[in-house]
Parts: sequence; structure tokens; C-alpha cells
Amino acid sequence: MKKTIYLLFLLVFIPKINAQEYFPNNESIQNKNNNYTAFTNAKIFVTPTQIIEKGTLLIQNGKVISAGKAVTLPKNTIVVNLEGKSIYPSFIDMYTTFGIEKTKRAEGGGRQNPLYDTKKEGYYWNEHIKPETEAFANFKYDNAKAEELLKAGFGVVGTHVADGIAQGTGSLIALNNDDNSKRLLSNKITNHFSFSKSVGSIQSYPSSLMGMMALLRQMYLDLDWYKNGNSKTTDLSLEAMKDNQKLVQIFASEDKLNSLRAAKIAKEFGLNYILKGGGNEFERIDEIKKTNASFIIPINFPEAFDVTNPYLASQLDFSDLRLWNQAPTNLKVLSDNGVVFALTTDKLKKIDDFRTNLLKAIQYGFDKTKALEALTTVPASLLGKSNEIGTLKDGSLANFLITSGEVFDKKTTIYENWVEGNKYVIKDMTAKDIRGSYDLTVDNTTYKLLIKGEIASPEAEIKNIDSTKVNSKLTIANNWISLIMKTKDSVKTNFNRLTGYIENTPNLSGKVIAFDGRELTWSALKTAPFEKEKDKKNETKLNTVVPVSFPNIAFGNTAKLNQETLLFKNATVWTNEKEGILTETDVLVKNGKIAAIGNNLSDASATVIDAKGKHLTSGIIDEHSHIAISSGVNEGGHNSSAEVTIQDVVNSDDVNIYRELAGGVTTSQLLHGSANPIGGRSAIVKWKWGAAPDEMLYKNQPGFIKFALGENVKQSNWGTNNPTRFPQTRMGVEQVFTDYFQRAREYEATWKLYNASSKKNKGKAPRVDVEMQTLVEILNKERFISCHSYVASEILMLMNVADKFNFKVNTFTHILEGYKVADKMKEHGVGASTFADWWAYKFEVNDAIPYNGPIMHNAGLLVAYNSDDAEMSRRLNQEAAKAVKYGDVSEEDAWKFVTLNPAKLLHIDDKVGSIKVGKDADIVLWSANPLSIYAQAEKTIIEGTVYYDAKKDEAKRVAVNQERNLIIGQMLEEKNKGMNTQEPKKKTKVEYHCDTMEQ
Repeated sequence: MKKTIYLLFLLVFIPKINAQEYFPNNESIQNKNNNYTAFTNAKIFVTPTQIIEKGTLLIQNGKVISAGKAVTLPKNTIVVNLEGKSIYPSFIDMYTTFGIEKTKRAEGGGRQNPLYDTKKEGYYWNEHIKPETEAFANFKYDNAKAEELLKAGFGVVGTHVADGIAQGTGSLIALNNDDNSKRLLSNKITNHFSFSKSVGSIQSYPSSLMGMMALLRQMYLDLDWYKNGNSKTTDLSLEAMKDNQKLVQIFASEDKLNSLRAAKIAKEFGLNYILKGGGNEFERIDEIKKTNASFIIPINFPEAFDVTNPYLASQLDFSDLRLWNQAPTNLKVLSDNGVVFALTTDKLKKIDDFRTNLLKAIQYGFDKTKALEALTTVPASLLGKSNEIGTLKDGSLANFLITSGEVFDKKTTIYENWVEGNKYVIKDMTAKDIRGSYDLTVDNTTYKLLIKGEIASPEAEIKNIDSTKVNSKLTIANNWISLIMKTKDSVKTNFNRLTGYIENTPNLSGKVIAFDGRELTWSALKTAPFEKEKDKKNETKLNTVVPVSFPNIAFGNTAKLNQETLLFKNATVWTNEKEGILTETDVLVKNGKIAAIGNNLSDASATVIDAKGKHLTSGIIDEHSHIAISSGVNEGGHNSSAEVTIQDVVNSDDVNIYRELAGGVTTSQLLHGSANPIGGRSAIVKWKWGAAPDEMLYKNQPGFIKFALGENVKQSNWGTNNPTRFPQTRMGVEQVFTDYFQRAREYEATWKLYNASSKKNKGKAPRVDVEMQTLVEILNKERFISCHSYVASEILMLMNVADKFNFKVNTFTHILEGYKVADKMKEHGVGASTFADWWAYKFEVNDAIPYNGPIMHNAGLLVAYNSDDAEMSRRLNQEAAKAVKYGDVSEEDAWKFVTLNPAKLLHIDDKVGSIKVGKDADIVLWSANPLSIYAQAEKTIIEGTVYYDAKKDEAKRVAVNQERNLIIGQMLEEKNKGMNTQEPKKKTKVEYHCDTMEQ
């Protein structure tokens, strides 16, 4: 007995010695154990679909030798009988930062102290591109974290340094806590990217999502150029990128729309990204499916909000409520749509939540076999390691779980996790079942003892005879029981410590070390067998999942909308053509076009709309808008960002789109901000509410780019400690334009010379520069400038620069001093897009007047009114009316300020801007004269599809309130059941303007 206790002491108190590094064991003498181990009579999942009942798994030296019904066992075999138990391949998480220390944040960054050039010599010019980073070189095995993962069923993890846009290579690690020489399965197996800057660098560029996408494009172009031997110098980053191209490419998109953006880059450059998603893929499943990409999916489902306070609950965004309700269905939706995906523990607060959330997803319909595939065969295949991990086929690593039953059953216990043939015990598989009710006697005092919970890790509940609870803690190890219990006295530190060995008897007994040092005895007489409590949480029915809408926010459409054939009868039609305003006129819309205009029109297939007393107009076109843009309207990291494009970052989930439609807006130009003289390229969009971002882009749209003048570009309003990024003066702004256009000319000339050279004398190819290519397009009149402007002197300056380089400025936007130089503008041939009556909101606007637009109009300029503001944009019809008030512009011409004139400025008036047979059916039905403050848009139609209907809007409002209350009720139930909840958080959305800077 004493010998047994001594051995137990050694087992419990001698700490495990685990080396932290991954280098091999170089001891001179190594004892290699060549014995076999056979696990018999188990249900073996060789793969998720290849299952052996009452089979045998034979392993040796960390490998699977055989798995089958009749396996011949060698003489030197240790046999483990697993009657009634199951064996599964251990899980694989291919996306972690296991063993990697977080990158330290660089000091001195931000808007007040940015870095424009790199401090690293011999590497790529941008510090957020660092493919030379190696997880292998930064790795230190973390035993504690490994144990968390092992307990959750994982045997292998991929790890990487999650910092930067190009993050470098990842390694594959076996969670082998016993043998450090076998942990490293692959030092370089993956190559990682993201839409996040490096926290270790203060380099300013890129400062926006569109800048990150532009940087990635330029990086790949530079890589191709470099690989072809065109560079005169060695670039260690591009060398690493070249070496990493054959590795598995993983892109952390973290969101459904960003996944579409990453897939777009992959398609452009012939890449095959595995996309690490965000858990909201179900909201855009059709588009996600079309990417044909494989995914790594987190299951960090949001916790319910604590909505007991109705005021705080009212602050919650509808989309957050929906995400909580719908997120558990994501895995089922992906699986049902044939999307290949692996699962990851990434973004979980604690690893324990992984199993909980996965079981929840299974409750919501995710197939168990697919779940096992997503944790075994799929990640193994994606990593190109199917012959080594993910299955229990012959020759694979002996990575497996031993469970009490079906691994995805809540009642199942995971006993052991074997990695490379080394056993990690999670729960004692040999533990005896001592659960039940007992009469416990300690030093002649009797208590009521209830032992409950799992067999391998039971819990104790002790009560005095008077039913008062006694604080206690029970632990079981190797059939030894240890029970600590509080004594009856009031002294906080007085505990009795009970120990004993569990024999094959229903009763228990052993020794007591009392709080005062006395050695006593204790006994427990079993009075009743264990009766498992009903799992109240399991009994509750699942929440009703609300259907996904398009977009999946308030006022989204329950189904994707379709074109209709519509016949408007007896409307007052504002044609914007020579016919003027027609009364009592019919308009037929068919196949997305204006099919006919006249009287007594008919079409048997048309939905007839009585428009008598109502006004039908072409849709409003906003020449200058900043709504529906994701993660930054300005790329202010450089004084020129011609390489970026708003087309990359259209946000289809912005509720402002719906509000625009409610204000009669059908088309907008989304412009880059005014942080730098040469901004980014614009996106002309049609507000197809519910469509994907790329579906909103105006087809075959002309190319535009944002330029800017004034206070913003010279950083006058960036604070007194602003840095010295060029330019800092108005004359410096002019020099930027001159320098860049001169560079563009030289760039074009270099390429012309190279292309004209004979094959023999080609030499090294010039570097493709997207920024310079864009400026060349301006010089060649293939791209048009829309320039942010205020002060007359600067307006003249840019026209002079354009004349010098032989092109025309297309549009001066804002242009609140345009009335001063209208004659010069007409001479140059530039149009104007201005505000109706904004003035004096900053110093350079002090000379603005509400007659600006009419004065320019009367001088013969093409004039439009724009919004530059989400609120104003849905009231542009009223802004147009101000041209009648200030300057006595006719109603017809005033209406053209927000319809036909911006269409002409955008070079799309052949399709939109007026009601004319053959043009796109982008029209609005108004309740009254559209220039009236009382006019409401009753229907807003784009290409024959009704995207806004005032009557349906009323029904949507009711539906939103009902759904909101339904989900809040579900959250209250969660709280009442004792589930974890989080504090309500109000989602603050940044409304972009020209000068908005967002890091």
C-alpha cells in the first residue's frame, strides 16, 4: 500500500518536462520502442465515411500500421480493449497563431507622425508587404495552449505570424507534448495574406481597404516583373514571394464582401486563395459559391445581448440582432451549397467554446459527417497532407481520439488524444463509476453526499443533515479519490482532506487529515444509484431562424428582385428631351428599357400603374457621393493614389442605398475623398438594392478619377503638428500635378520605346506601374477628372496645367467660386457640379453664394447639383428646386441639374438622364411635382426593376419591428436559461465626406 501511495505521489507531483523548441533530440543514446499497440473492439472512423465496427487499430512508432476487422497482431503488441468506444482521427486547425508571439505595435505612428518611405533596405518598398517572415523562425511551442487544443480534439495545427498584408509563411505543427523532435511537420507549408496593415510599422500607405487592394495588385505585378529578371537589384521580399508561390495560399478576408474582393484579386492574377472567412458567408451565399474558393470558417458565434433594459436594447443595430439569430446556420448553408471548407478555432474567446458552438451548428442542421470532414480530411487535403494526417489509413500519423461514443454527441466523453503515437489523457478511461447518493460519515458526523456529472470527472455535492450546503471539491485520478470539504466551524481556512482508493464495491472509505492535523477515517455508504438530471438546455427548442434578406439588414428584400413590364398611364412625364413635360401621357417599360411614350398605350403582359395626377421623371443622378464605401474613402498615405479604385470597395450593405432610392436617386458616382491632390478612381453605380457590389457597377462605365485642391490636400486641417508630407502649400499642389504628369509622359515614352524595339534589342522590360498607367489614361483623354475645388485661383491653376499637357478637366465639383471664373471655365470646356446653397462651413468657402449654380448655368456651363452627403443625397430633388429660387432657372432646367446634366458630366447620357425610347428604364414616380418639398417618391425603378415602393416600404417597417421583437424575445429567453450574454453595443457608422480619414 505504501509503495502504491509513493508511486502515486511521483505521478502527481513530478512536473512534466517538455522542451519548448522544435529541434531534434541529439542525445548520444536513444532508446527506441518498437513495440506495437493495438486498440481492439472499437468503432473506428478511418475516414468520415469509412467506418469499421468492432475493428482493430494497430500503431507503431507514431504511425498507423493497419486498421480493420481482422488485423494480425505481432508478438510484441500491447493490446488495449476499447469495447463500446470509438476512435476518430484527431482534428486539424490549419489557421492559428499557436506558439507565435504577437507583433509589438510600433511606437510613434498615426496621423501626426506617419512614415512615407520604408526604413528597411533591400526589401520591398512597403513595410506591410513582408513575405520574408517565417513562422518557423518565430515559433516557440506553448504547452499550456497545446493542452487546450488537445482537450478540444486537435492533433495538428497550422500556425503563422498574423501581421501585415503579405504575412509570410506558416508552419505545420503536431501537438506532441512528449516528443519535441517530431513536432514540426513542415516548416513552410502556407503563404498568408490579409486586409490588415502591420502593427509593427508606422508606414502610412495604405490607409484604406482600397489602398490595400491596390498594393496587392502592384505587388503581384512587381513580382512578375522581378521574376523575369528585369530588376537591377535584389529585393529580398520579392525573392521570398517568388519562393512562396508554390505553397498553399491563404487569405484572411474575415468578411463575406472581403471574401469577394480577395477572390477578385485571385482571379485577376490566376491565384488560388483559400479564404479565411468571417462566419457571415450565408448572407451572400450565391456570390460566395461563385468564387469557387475553398474556405476556412470560424465558429465564434456572437453571444446574445442582454436586452433586459429596453432603452439599451433599442440602440442595437438590426443587423447585429439578425447575425446572432442566423450565424449558427452558416455551416449548414455553406455545406448545402457545396462550398468546401475547413473549421478553425480562430477568434474564439476560449478553445472550450469550439465544441459548444460546433454542436450548436449541428443542432441547426449541419451534417455530422460534413463536420468531421471539415476537421480532418478537408484541411488535410487543402494542405496537401492527405497521406499523413486527417485519416487513420495505413501509413498516416497515429493521431486519433478515443471517445465514449459519437464524437459530436453532447453526452460523449473524449478520453484520450493520441498525437504521433503519444497519448494525451483528457479523461480517465478506466475510471470506475462511483456516481450516486451516499451517507458520508466523517469523524462520527454524517452528511448527505451526491456524486454526479461524468464518470471520469465527477462532481460532489455535500449537505449537512439540516440540508445546508457544505463547500467541497472532488477529484479522481487513477482510481484514487480526493475530497476536500469545509468543516462546520466558522473559520474560513478549516478544511478536512479525505483520500481513499476506489475498490470494486458500491461503498467508499479512506483516511482523513483533519484541519487540526488529526488522522481519521471516513466512509460513504451508497444509498441510491445515480439518476442523470434532465438537460434543461437540451430540452428547449431551437430558436426560429429568420430568413436571410438581400441585403441582410433592415429593409432588405426577401427575394432577389426581377425586371417587370410596367405601363404607367396618364402621368405627367418630365422627359428632359425636346418634348419637355408631357401631360396625361403613358410610358411603357419593357426588358429594362423605355419601350414607348405616348397615349393609349397597351401591353397585355404589363402591370398597369395609374399615374394620373402624378409625375414620372428619370432617376436622380448624384455626381458626387461617398455612401456605400467600405473601410475608407481616402487613400491619404501618398500625395497621389491614382492606383486605387472605389470599384473595389462598394458596400452593398449600406442602408443609405435604400434611403437614396426613397429619395428618387438611381445612379451615383462614388468618389475618392480629397486628402491628396491626385486621389483614386471612382465608381459609377446603379443603386440595385439587394444586388452584390459588382452587380451595382454601371456596365462599361467611363473612367473617372478624383483630383482635389485647397485646404484638405495641403493638410491645413490636419492639426498644428501635422507632418511635412508634400505638398504643404497651394503652389506645392500645382507642382504635384506638373511632376506627376511629366512622370506619366516619360513612363509612356519608355513603354513605347520598349514595345518598338526589336526582339533582339528589347532589354529589360519597364516596370508596370498602375499609378502611372492611370495618369497616362488622363493624358490620352481616356480617363476624366472630377476635381474637388473651391477657390477661383486654384480652379484656374488646374485648367492651366491641363492645357499645358493637352487635356481637359471634365468636372469641377463643389466649385463654390465658379461664378467668378465661369467665362474661363466655358473657354476650357469644363462642367460644374456644385452645392445649391452651402457656404461658410470653412474658410475657403467664405465667398460661396446660392446664385453660384444659376450664374454658371446662365454663362453656358453644364451645371449639376451634387450631395457629397448621405442626408442631402436623398433630398436632391429639393436641392434642384433651389435653382428656381436662386436665379430664376426654369423648372425644367432646374430638374436637369440633378438628372440629365450629371449624366452628361459622367458621359452616360446615352443611357440615362432622360425619358426617351431605348434608354434604360431608370425612372421615378412622384406623388407631386418633383421640385416640391411635399413630393414623395412612390416608386423608384432601375432597368425595369422596382427597387423602392412606398407601399411596400410601409409593410417592411412593420416586418422589421416584428422581427426585432421576436429576436429580442429569443435573447431574453437565453438570459433566463442562464446562457452567457453581452452588453448591448450601439454600432456607430462613419458617414464619409471628402475629408474623412479612417485608419
